[in-house]
Amino acid sequence: MSATVATLFTATVTVLALLVVFWTGFRVGGMRSKHNVQAPAVTGHPEFERAYRVQMNTLEQFVIFLPLLWLSNSYFMMLPLLTGALGLVWIVGRIVYALAYVSDPGSRGTGFIISLAATAGLLITTIVGLVNAWMAVTAG
Repeated sequence: MSATVATLFTATVTVLALLVVFWTGFRVGGMRSKHNVQAPAVTGHPEFERAYRVQMNTLEQFVIFLPLLWLSNSYFMMLPLLTGALGLVWIVGRIVYALAYVSDPGSRGTGFIISLAATAGLLITTIVGLVNAWMAVTAG
């Protein structure tokens, strides 16, 4: 598997993750309209507030996820498609989290754990890749 295919896969995962971020934002907009919550208010009907919290939590996690996704893609060469696969797991976790949180906030844990595990995997692959790159640079 070439690095080009792995990078293409990671880029595709990035676009899918961005679509999830957009989706959470559109859901908030829809809830604003449905429950007549005027901007800039971030409180109102509980359904709106849950959608808003999903969007905010997804953005909070995205800031950590995206750099790790690309650092892992750049430096972790052992299993080239693992980075993209972990990115897909993160996306699934965020969707599970979003759907669960809006219906019952107490059930959001599974989706959160799935996306957290994917983020941890990306952190580990990034660290391993960086250590290997530093070892290669300093070996000479």
